[in-house]
Amino acid sequence: MIPWLMVSAIQVAELSVSSVVHIFYGLYIFSSAVAGDLTQSLSESIFKPKATIEVRQIDQEKTKDVNDLPPIVLVHGIFGFGKGRLGGLSYFAGAEKKDERVLVPDLGSLTSVHDRARELFYYLKGGLVDYGEEHSKACGHSQFGRFYEKGEYQEWDEDHPIHFVGHSAGAQVVRVLQQMLADKMFEGYENTNENWVLSLTSLSGALNGTTRTYIDGIQPEDGKSLKPISLLQICKLGVIMYDWIDIPWLKSYYNFGFDHFNMSRKKTGVRGLVDLLLGNAGPFAASGDWILPDLSIQGSMKLNARLQTFPNTFYFSYATKRTTKRLGMMTVPSGVMGIHPLLFIRVLQMSQWQFPRDIPLPYKGYRDEDWQDNDGALNTISMTHPRIPVEHSSLILRSDSDCLPLLPGIWYYKIVEADHVMFIINRERAGVEFDLIYDSIFERCRKHVFRKAPQTLPNEAQHHERGDQEE
Repeated sequence: MIPWLMVSAIQVAELSVSSVVHIFYGLYIFSSAVAGDLTQSLSESIFKPKATIEVRQIDQEKTKDVNDLPPIVLVHGIFGFGKGRLGGLSYFAGAEKKDERVLVPDLGSLTSVHDRARELFYYLKGGLVDYGEEHSKACGHSQFGRFYEKGEYQEWDEDHPIHFVGHSAGAQVVRVLQQMLADKMFEGYENTNENWVLSLTSLSGALNGTTRTYIDGIQPEDGKSLKPISLLQICKLGVIMYDWIDIPWLKSYYNFGFDHFNMSRKKTGVRGLVDLLLGNAGPFAASGDWILPDLSIQGSMKLNARLQTFPNTFYFSYATKRTTKRLGMMTVPSGVMGIHPLLFIRVLQMSQWQFPRDIPLPYKGYRDEDWQDNDGALNTISMTHPRIPVEHSSLILRSDSDCLPLLPGIWYYKIVEADHVMFIINRERAGVEFDLIYDSIFERCRKHVFRKAPQTLPNEAQHHERGDQEE
């Protein structure tokens, strides 16, 4: 009895600490964005320059060259946001400014991989988001969602492919989208195929799931249902209340992406709120149409079972790690200062977590020791390349130059010493390594990944022209 009480007390204490840390970090990000916007607005109102009329000559040739470049699309992960949300805050910490043709879509931050892949398609092509009739009925939400009056890259097709960079769950979203393109799953677009995706770079990508889902509250028995007392139950309660109260200006600032579930008090009333809280309706019902079930090992295996690595697409992955082995035996966090406070407890927990022995293992050959190295959110083994239930062709690299010339259809991957949020939100944390990572990604997209002749950036073209004239 006494040992049981001690274990329960420790679990309650850990849940309390984790909840407080996550809530305060969320409030910190939100308040930072608001403060930044208020400061900018105040500064502009006080120091607003006098209006002047200036006639500028538009360089039509340069504009045309930029528009001819394949876009690089940065896809955010869980709890993420795109351009236009949280004011002027950048999920990718301003990395989008490193290239002349970058798009940062705002997708559902907690919606399922399937729903986010559908949203990403219509963000690029334009039109009314169609989640699919069969899927929508099975999951209990509206078939149609947001309307994009103008797609950000309407010419997108096999002759105008795209580079994608996905952080965390964003990498899996792109893989699902590519498979949907190959399977021609978008009504009215019969010409789609896998070659619409020129390259995919996975940055701390959730390619095979994570054991953290079980620590946070997903039941390891099925990889989908929630434990009665857990961090995810608190998250679930907060999300339901946020969407049910439905304050328009607040949701325009940040949105979890569940509008197609019609959870607003204006549509469901108090009775609807009760059904949502009891799990009889909404994304947290039995269908599990939200992101966490997709990130369990079982959920990822279900997705991966139908996802291919295509022969004409280039794949690259950065797998992050913040653990080390002491005395060659025990896996522990690799220091304290280098790990974000939000993630330190999870790095420790994930390095020690073991799959319950009283239930079947998630797949044949599963070993706890393979999943111990992690970055506080994902296991390093999960981020290298798709490997369960079938291992895809891959090659580990020591430096980016090792893979040149690049070959399509192979997952090139590097293991980087970093935690899960090192290369997002706060640029200063990563320091020089931030620029090294993103510079290598953008350079590879522009100079080493192409099916036709390599494209020249407008500023490079001008530089070459000046050099030729001098000669």
